[in-house]
Amino acid sequence: MRIYNSATHKKEEFAPIEEGKVRMYVCGPTVYDNIHIGNARTFISFDVIRRWLMAKGYEVTFAQNLTDVDDKIIKRANEQGRTAAEVASEFSDKFIGVMRAANVLDPDIRPRATKEIGPMIGMIKTLIEQGHAYAADNGDVYFAVRSDPTYGEVSGRNIDDLMVGARIEENEDKRDPLDFALWKAAKPGEPMWDSPWGKGRPGWHTECAAMVHRYLGVPIDIHGGGSDLAFPHHENECAQATCAWHQGFSNTWMHTGMLLVDGEKMSKSLGNFFTLAEVLEKHSGAALRLLMLQTSYRSPLDFSWDRLDGAESSLTRIAGTVQNLRWAASHATAQADAALAEDFAAKTAAVRASFAECMDDDFNTAGALGAVFGFVTECNQYLEAAGDAAAASVALAGADALAELLSTLGIELPEPEEELPTGLLDVARELVDFEGDDVAEAAEKILAARSEARAAKNWGLADAIRDQLKDLGLVIEDTAAGTRIKSA
Repeated sequence: MRIYNSATHKKEEFAPIEEGKVRMYVCGPTVYDNIHIGNARTFISFDVIRRWLMAKGYEVTFAQNLTDVDDKIIKRANEQGRTAAEVASEFSDKFIGVMRAANVLDPDIRPRATKEIGPMIGMIKTLIEQGHAYAADNGDVYFAVRSDPTYGEVSGRNIDDLMVGARIEENEDKRDPLDFALWKAAKPGEPMWDSPWGKGRPGWHTECAAMVHRYLGVPIDIHGGGSDLAFPHHENECAQATCAWHQGFSNTWMHTGMLLVDGEKMSKSLGNFFTLAEVLEKHSGAALRLLMLQTSYRSPLDFSWDRLDGAESSLTRIAGTVQNLRWAASHATAQADAALAEDFAAKTAAVRASFAECMDDDFNTAGALGAVFGFVTECNQYLEAAGDAAAASVALAGADALAELLSTLGIELPEPEEELPTGLLDVARELVDFEGDDVAEAAEKILAARSEARAAKNWGLADAIRDQLKDLGLVIEDTAAGTRIKSA
């Protein structure tokens, strides 16, 4: 399996630090508002990466933090006349809720910044003792960027080039414009904790390094997040960790591409800003995942409502194919064609192999889904060719392959249609003199009567059957494998 390492800018053969195990960390949200679909793209992408590693047999330990103390949270709390803790609690719960609605697995470890102050202070003390950080006169503590000779390797930045932008924001308390805050001195009305440098709170870049070290140990196998985090957040995380513990921080760095809406950058000013909750009110999480995974996680993703409608339709089509395969397997009335069955079984094996090959190539979900879509066409071609002589075992194997491959991506197909309503008994009793109480048998009698009526050109009875079924929300569907009654 090969993974693109954004720190080295190339695909590398994946070799976990500990055989059979993967330790993985993905930066979570700052919980001051509902997450938008750009955030969701990152979390869904890494959920799929995690799922595939698990499907490969790895024991994956997945950690993701919640930043529940930050300037944005404090600002929102002040605007609303609430405490920062109240704001963070509300949006933490909402984040967890929408992630589950999008079928994103809960992390194994979900540390919150406010509960990790002790480990962060311990790391900062270590950095000061080793000459990589210093306490300023104003009560802040800063990381000395130039003390890390490897600074810039994660994001590919040159430290001298960074000075051009850094000079824009001078700070007399810093020894160097590039230095960043590890600890911020307390301000009136803000959350604060005791520390060796006075009351204050951690800087944003501090928490993840301390959490990774505490819960996963360093180095880890994979560290991920959106491409916007590569610099400065991930660069600063890595600098702290490598300087504090003199080890590598992450063997592989992974970053997702940005999300566009109808080809434009998403922004509230353009009116094309959508939260995940808003999208899930109108469409299923499965359809959203299907849309997002048709683009490589590293590439820009163009979201549109039309494309999401299309994904929903594709999902319905795939679910229908799965259902048709299973129905054909249980309703075959003729001897199966061995050659057709053998050919279809080979295609089922081929789609599984093609899917795995794509996913092993840097989690190429676009290629994997392409294989699935191609197989859907092959399934329908098999049903058409086999007619009422589908081989049950190979038809069921094809249905299982479709459902299982999509489930590996966290895409759950819509539930099969409900059983036929008991009202079908009344239709059968009224129109075809049926006396039993078995709904499935009644359906067969109705279909037989309709077939006989059409053959005899008794359009009155045929139309009456159609109308009665319509009143029950049912239709008659003619398929290659036979005719059936199903929900409209």
